Amino acid sequence: MILTLTQLTGLPASQLGFVVAAVFLAGLARGFSGFGLSAVVMASLAVILPPVELIPVCFLLECAASVAMFRGGMAPADMRVVRALVISSSIGVPIGLLATTSLDVAWSQKIALSIILCLTLVQFFNLRPGFLATRGGLYMSGVTAGIATGLASVGGMVIALYVLASGAPPKQMRASLVMFLAISMFTSLVWLIGYDMMSMQAVWRGALLAPVVLLGVFSGARLFRPAYEHFYKAACLGLLALLSTVGLISQVF
Repeated sequence: MILTLTQLTGLPASQLGFVVAAVFLAGLARGFSGFGLSAVVMASLAVILPPVELIPVCFLLECAASVAMFRGGMAPADMRVVRALVISSSIGVPIGLLATTSLDVAWSQKIALSIILCLTLVQFFNLRPGFLATRGGLYMSGVTAGIATGLASVGGMVIALYVLASGAPPKQMRASLVMFLAISMFTSLVWLIGYDMMSMQAVWRGALLAPVVLLGVFSGARLFRPAYEHFYKAACLGLLALLSTVGLISQVF
């Protein structure tokens, strides 16, 4: 069984357990906080796998989580905003993927971890740049999210900054974020195939890890208590800051 899994995933047995644990933790974070799946995966595993291999796996895991969390997500969403973000992010994705596929592995790992750390700190300190709430900020957020998706699969964290700055009702903000992630997956898939990153190995990794991430998502959702939402978000951001910092230190030293 273990031999089959190592052959299909291309991961040695010594790393497989760590990968499964990281993916479950990522699902748990997504289930009780609503964000952070790809960021936790990237921050945890970029030290052993290059971002160019992790990005398609994150894409497949996000697909599984989005399907599980999509129910009831469309009605309150601001579809005008969602459309603008999807269109503009589709411009940014190939730019980020071009950089990821062109850079040396060590540099791409450092850049991915640095992006995660910066976005985490901005959210941790609840910074909301005013220009994001403008029409120009809307399209800039979309393009930036696309680039971040191509570099580190964390475009959702950029969009989260936009929806926070917009001041929209929480239910509408969450629904818009869910819709953006769900629809943008189609455009991201086109670019991943175009850059030949959606290999059979990536598909096997995503398929075999999908049940693990779903177990984490459902477990996190059961643990969620609205009264403690602030603490969940702080815990997730603290975890991301720790993982990305440790990853960067290991890359430097």
